[in-house]
Amino acid sequence: MKANKNYKVSDSVEFVQEHPTQYLVSKKPVSLHDMSTFEKMEIVKRGVSKRYLESFKKQAELDYDQLAAALSVTRATLINKKGEDTFNDHVSERIISLADLYAFGYDVFGRPERFNQWMFTPNQAIGKQPPFDIIDNYYGREAIRNIIGRIAYGVYS
Repeated sequence: MKANKNYKVSDSVEFVQEHPTQYLVSKKPVSLHDMSTFEKMEIVKRGVSKRYLESFKKQAELDYDQLAAALSVTRATLINKKGEDTFNDHVSERIISLADLYAFGYDVFGRPERFNQWMFTPNQAIGKQPPFDIIDNYYGREAIRNIIGRIAYGVYS
């Protein structure tokens, strides 16, 4: 009788270089916005790589100073990592939270360029501040997520 072969099957979440607001889950790109909380937790525990951050930075059209401000970390924290080096879980959580917000915005606005521009346009709903100015903490990101949700449903925001 022939012995059964054991195959390695990976259920892990993989990064997609081309779309920084997406990941490969079982060989299929999935928007961060559509991932479960547990899938996002797994990504945070593994740590986000510098390569992923660079890809996100490019798509979001942000420089290191803007990214450091949005993540509430120093510029050096972001710059000192190389290639596949990963950030600690606290920084990784902030990166995933920010990328998740951008993924939602890209889904609603249809084009990354539109959303990126909107993030720096003063908004009446938040006291004529650009949305980017308040995303440096959880509550600011949630306020922006709520505004994007209202836009998705056609509510003036």
